[in-house]
Amino acid sequence: MGLLALAIAPGVVICLFIYFKDKYNREPLGLMLLSFIMGVLSIVPPFIFQVALTKPVNQLMGEGILYTAVFSYFIVALSEEASKFLALRFIPYRRKAFDDPFDGIVYAVMVGMGFATIENIGYVMEHGLGTGILRMFLSVPAHATFAVLMGYHLGLAKFDPANKRRHMWLAIFWPVLFHGTFDFFLFLPRNNWNGWLLFGGAVVSFIVAVRLSLKLIRRKQEISKKHFINLNTMNKEGHDVI
Repeated sequence: MGLLALAIAPGVVICLFIYFKDKYNREPLGLMLLSFIMGVLSIVPPFIFQVALTKPVNQLMGEGILYTAVFSYFIVALSEEASKFLALRFIPYRRKAFDDPFDGIVYAVMVGMGFATIENIGYVMEHGLGTGILRMFLSVPAHATFAVLMGYHLGLAKFDPANKRRHMWLAIFWPVLFHGTFDFFLFLPRNNWNGWLLFGGAVVSFIVAVRLSLKLIRRKQEISKKHFINLNTMNKEGHDVI
């Protein structure tokens, strides 16, 4: 029971963190919960994809840096981020509640934490306490940063129709790039001298993603604030006219 709580806690804490960052137009709890559940379910397609492709691609390419890159960026990162993107794009993105520029980040994080939590449960229950503690401070927050990158651009796509297609592509590109880079350093073959160096590479990519995500959150808060003020002004003017 303790391991299960350890596996679930990081995702819940991150969801709460993002929820309280949404200062001006809080989202309905029901839709956020649905987004989290969709994130849980979104783990199924990439699991099937990875099981189907990993062995054949490995047999075709053999071990080495090139195979690790293909595995990290395309088999893992692309399949997982694309699945999360589809869950986000076809459920919360289409709802009326998605009516604020910050909402892309909120719902993307809910989907991402649903995915990361169910994945984390599997790892922690199999590998134990040490893995749970490590993933609490690294892997689960990493998924949150990928979600912020996705949600930031999906929010722009919603409120900038002229550049919608560009923002949609960026909502996939940046999470895949950071996710793939993070995994690439973790999946590279290790020996006696390079283990900590490779782990350090993953940590550096994670820190860059965290700093960028926090910057994007602050930027979206400012956009959301202006959006909120403009809506209130329009509503008051409309009321005065009536």
